[in-house]
Amino acid sequence: MPKYMLLMYHPSDQSYVPPPEVLQAERPKWAQFAQDLHEAGAFVSNHGLQSPDSATTVRVRDGQAQITDGPFAETKELLGGYFVIEVADLDAALEWAQKVPSVAYGAVEIRPVWG
Repeated sequence: MPKYMLLMYHPSDQSYVPPPEVLQAERPKWAQFAQDLHEAGAFVSNHGLQSPDSATTVRVRDGQAQITDGPFAETKELLGGYFVIEVADLDAALEWAQKVPSVAYGAVEIRPVWG
C-alpha cells in the first residue's frame, strides 16, 4: 500500500495565530485525529517541528559547505509538522488531509513517499 506525507503548513506572516483558547481546544482534536489514524491502520509516523528560527540550512557549493541559520527560503507558509500515512490511494490521503485540525487556518500538502 502506498505511503503519503501530509505536510502541515501555517501562515508565516502570523496573519492568523490561533488564540490560546483555540489551541487548547484543538489538543483533543489532534489526539483524536492520531487515534483515528492508528485505528484505521493508516498511521506510520508523526512529528511536529520547532520554529524556523531554530533551523540550520546546509548547502555545498564548489566543494565548500555553506551553513546558515534559519530556513532555506522566505515563504508565505511555514512547515509545522507532518504525518506519514499508509492508505490505499491519493483519494484516501485527501480524505485524511481534510481532517487535520489545523487545515481550517493552514494548509496540508500531500506527497507520495518514494519506494
